[in-house]
Amino acid sequence: MQRATNYILWLFFFFIPFTIYGCTHHNNVTQHKNTKYKSTKHYNRPCLKGTQRPYKINGRTYYPLPSAIGYSETGLASWYGPKFHGRQTANGERYNMHALTAAHKILPMNTLVKVENLENGRSVVVRINDRGPFVKNRVIDLSRSAAARLGMLKRGVAKVRLTALGEVASFSKGVPKFTYVPDFEHGNFYVQVGSFKRRQNAYRLRAKLAKRYKKVVVLPQITEMGDMYRVQIFASNRLSAARKMVQQMEQKGFRGAFLVSR
Repeated sequence: MQRATNYILWLFFFFIPFTIYGCTHHNNVTQHKNTKYKSTKHYNRPCLKGTQRPYKINGRTYYPLPSAIGYSETGLASWYGPKFHGRQTANGERYNMHALTAAHKILPMNTLVKVENLENGRSVVVRINDRGPFVKNRVIDLSRSAAARLGMLKRGVAKVRLTALGEVASFSKGVPKFTYVPDFEHGNFYVQVGSFKRRQNAYRLRAKLAKRYKKVVVLPQITEMGDMYRVQIFASNRLSAARKMVQQMEQKGFRGAFLVSR
């Protein structure tokens, strides 16, 4: 009896570390900006969506959004090509410069995004499968094929507008199926202007903004890095008007302001 008990205990302590390791091990994936992005598991594995975890690049922490619904953003787009072709992306795929994919800092992986070139009127729909670009004022890094469709290969950058079209609902034989949201012009749109670890800092900013804006809210959120408090201002029920408010907040010094829908 004693031998059996000892044998069971031996098996328990031998296998448990490997089980824990399998659900917590981080793979260092080299991104296209030659930075190390810590990600856990590919998007179709059961343990955890590692690409939704907060991550730090060059001393700055990024918090991936839980949903892409209602997301819109304006800024500079860039592209990456042959040098990174075949390298692993943040969600575990191999980068294919001929596919219509892109890198974004906070949108959920496999979000479909319409990218409009505001300089020539061209547009393309891409799928997010990587993180980046980690260059100031750039909002998306496109595959070579996507950049070609937008007519920006030679120049390298272009001013664009991003509009999320949908996100993954389920997988079938490894192929993502998307949930589409047909009406993006109407909804409850907020502009996020800050995210704080300390509750009092969030409410201090809220009190300051409430003197000028009718509805300013603080949303607590539990993350892997602890509790975070996000400050958001109600912008409009119309997407076009909300976009203008994002630009206004950026001009007022809130460089990281972005649009969310609730």
